[in-house]
Amino acid sequence: MEFSKKEKKRVSINITSLIDVLFLLLIFFIVSSTFLEQPGMKLDLPESSGREVVKMEGYAIYVTADERIYLNEEEVKLTDLEARLKEVADHIDKRGLILKGDEGVRYGLVVEVMDAARNAGIEKLVVATELKSRSPEQKQ
Repeated sequence: MEFSKKEKKRVSINITSLIDVLFLLLIFFIVSSTFLEQPGMKLDLPESSGREVVKMEGYAIYVTADERIYLNEEEVKLTDLEARLKEVADHIDKRGLILKGDEGVRYGLVVEVMDAARNAGIEKLVVATELKSRSPEQKQ
């Protein structure tokens, strides 16, 4: 008596539609992650050629071109800035403090703001800049 051998069927999975879905998800995350919301006032930030982009949330100090200082959206005098930063230092230590100074602000005022932050016990201070746009000559 002879037994016939049954051939095993190969199971194949068509992953074309799965790859399409993964590409769509990838495109969605890339597009949605490039929008950085910058609340507050309009500043002309200085440009930097650095490539590191860091998204930070939390407390920010804005120094406008007319030398007014804001902690988030609350206007603060330079003399009161250190005391105000000490009040919120617990929240700032976790995330850091962002310094956004207008390009036209005098350097001495920015240093005074940085000193006030250091005296208030802020250890993490990030200076915000904009990426420098390259001219056609620099791209070559």
